[in-house]
Amino acid sequence: MSRPTPTLSRLLVLFAIVASPLVAGAQDAQAVLQAAAKAMGTGNLSCVTYTGAGYVGFVGQNREITDDWARAELASYTRTIDFGAKFAQEERVIRQGSYPSQGGGGIPIQGEQRQTQFVVDKFAWNIQGANATPVPAPTAAELRQLDIWLNPHGFLKAALAPDAKPVLITRYEGGAVGGLSSLVQRKQNIISFIALGKYRVNGTINDQNLVERVQTFVANPVRGDLNQEGEYSQWRDVDGVKFPGNFHHHTDWDDETQSPNYNGGHNSLTFTVKDVKVNGCGPVPTVPELVQKATVPPVRVESTKLAEGIYYLAGGSHHSVAVEFRDFAVVVEAPQNEQRALAVIEAVYKLIPNKPIRYVVNSHHHFDHLGGIRALFHEGATIVAHRANRDFYKQEVLSYGRWTLEPDRLSLYPPTEFAEGYQLETIDVRGTISDGTRNLDVYYVQGNPHAEGMLMAYLPTEKILIEADIYTPPAAGAQLPASPPPAAVNLYNNVKAYKLDVSTIAPLHGRVVPWGDFLKFVAKPD
Repeated sequence: MSRPTPTLSRLLVLFAIVASPLVAGAQDAQAVLQAAAKAMGTGNLSCVTYTGAGYVGFVGQNREITDDWARAELASYTRTIDFGAKFAQEERVIRQGSYPSQGGGGIPIQGEQRQTQFVVDKFAWNIQGANATPVPAPTAAELRQLDIWLNPHGFLKAALAPDAKPVLITRYEGGAVGGLSSLVQRKQNIISFIALGKYRVNGTINDQNLVERVQTFVANPVRGDLNQEGEYSQWRDVDGVKFPGNFHHHTDWDDETQSPNYNGGHNSLTFTVKDVKVNGCGPVPTVPELVQKATVPPVRVESTKLAEGIYYLAGGSHHSVAVEFRDFAVVVEAPQNEQRALAVIEAVYKLIPNKPIRYVVNSHHHFDHLGGIRALFHEGATIVAHRANRDFYKQEVLSYGRWTLEPDRLSLYPPTEFAEGYQLETIDVRGTISDGTRNLDVYYVQGNPHAEGMLMAYLPTEKILIEADIYTPPAAGAQLPASPPPAAVNLYNNVKAYKLDVSTIAPLHGRVVPWGDFLKFVAKPD
């Protein structure tokens, strides 16, 4: 049977039926936001200072890939936010406390460390310890500004701004743990808008009109669009303003049951609020002149020839080493981010012309030493890593995941090898890259407290050892530690166990030193 042809009037009616929930949704979003702002007293809040204590997790610095982020005690935490001035000041005092001295991020923490961070609009700077000299932090300004609007009251203020265009999504949430849950499902309102022109921010408002969760994605050189969320609970009334008594933050997903989920890190900050002061925050600090004039420094790669065909690529906080073989080149370490990696690639091609980079040796999985790996992978290099990191690298680093905030070359121009997935070779205890004339041996650093799956590289002919984060030489003439760090002692034990004859250490932080300097550092015999 033939069907009648839709008329224009019928199409208009159908369009109206479909479109009307979108219009109503925009109106409902405003109603939900206004109700929350009224319940929380957001309209009466211009600034707030709150203090507390808890723990901090160092993102990307877990010892084993399945561990949560390495932790330290947050002995005290103080934050001031002036919403109108777009100002925030955050002070953290951290110490190792009772948390295990394992992983990265400066662990083990010696004594107490005080860190103070500032942002005023588009300007950011830091003050470290008792040193009052501000250190510009231009690359941190945007995320610190975003963090103001991830605060529960900041979220409402940003979502209610005239150009926010918030939308409302409703859903029911339960709490299944280990099977079917007996918890009653709650209807939740999710308000979503775009902050700072690029970040989709989603806030969950419960049936008490309280913002209990704010979620967004931030750019990360290892994970792409990385989940960032705060959960807020234990609300209290402070001078007519409701404020949470507990802050719990996740960086990366906290669903430990979802597969594949090889990286166990997610808890990045938790603290219990001890005191809250509203609308008495004092003057906003003047942005220091050197901060106003600061720009993002260009990436520099400074090469030093260690031996024939072996180059130390420094110029920043993290280094690489390039090794020339007969028909190809090898890069040891691709740290930080794509910008650094591309500069390293360019330097290698100048130092070792007309030879492809066939391998990139990755020391360990910490994000600051992994951030450039996708750029080397895109260049055609085979990644050499420890077997413990294989699944994480294949499924979560070299992936087709979201890379919308800061797309890199691998996400924009995925090569054939990306799809076929064969450019990853793993090492259990020892492996060798060779062309028949030169060997580069790669060893597993067993029992290292900094990172499980740690690798070091060794050039037997030149007697050069390449390592990352296990031993960072102090400045020339600096006082040696009263007792050597456990990671450095572990390096010594591994070198002896493998019977390596080392003359020079080329660390991937710090400076090149003779083996004798290391022996003095660890107070060990040759």
